[in-house]
Amino acid sequence: MEVKLLTKMRWLGHDSFLLEGPPTIYFDPWRLPTGLPPADIVLVSHEHFDHCSPDDIARISGPGTVIVAAQTAASRLKGDVRVLHPGEQVTIGQVTIKAVPAYNVNKFRSPGVPFHPREAQHNGYVVTVEGERVYFAGDTDHIPEMAEIECDVALLPVSGTYVMTAEEAAQAAKAIRPRVAVPMHYGAGVVGSANDAQRFAELYDGQVFIFQK
Repeated sequence: MEVKLLTKMRWLGHDSFLLEGPPTIYFDPWRLPTGLPPADIVLVSHEHFDHCSPDDIARISGPGTVIVAAQTAASRLKGDVRVLHPGEQVTIGQVTIKAVPAYNVNKFRSPGVPFHPREAQHNGYVVTVEGERVYFAGDTDHIPEMAEIECDVALLPVSGTYVMTAEEAAQAAKAIRPRVAVPMHYGAGVVGSANDAQRFAELYDGQVFIFQK
């Protein structure tokens, strides 16, 4: 299934992606390899170290780079930082970015205390570029708001512990029905492995693309 956005995307590990430009867009850049192009836009879902890395963002930023971030992450970042809360959107050049909710419903650091509380207002993003939409879910469980997402590519966490399991991600993908679903949040030594991505592909009956680094 041909989706132009997908052909321009590169997985950089864990939840980090590069959408090649113009404009060049990064999603939660962390542990970046050398030799990457400078960013026009950087999206940061929340403040946790494996999603909000000021050093990595500084390496790819220039005078014209715009950083779109959740409120919890914005205070850690420098430059042209624009805060979005879930439900808000901004247009930068020809790119429209809408923040959508990302939170846990059944992943807890202690009883009753989720890793990613709804009230923290962490973000997922729906990014529209050249008429196609990519949904970057961020760190989230399968939440009711996903039924309202419309996208061509859905980047969904699958590793469990802090985010959806492969089984939960497959249910989320069935609710969203993207043209292509892409598993993420594994393979960086934090949690999860390629087995989770493969399990997701086996469980979801739609089109799945698994990136190789």
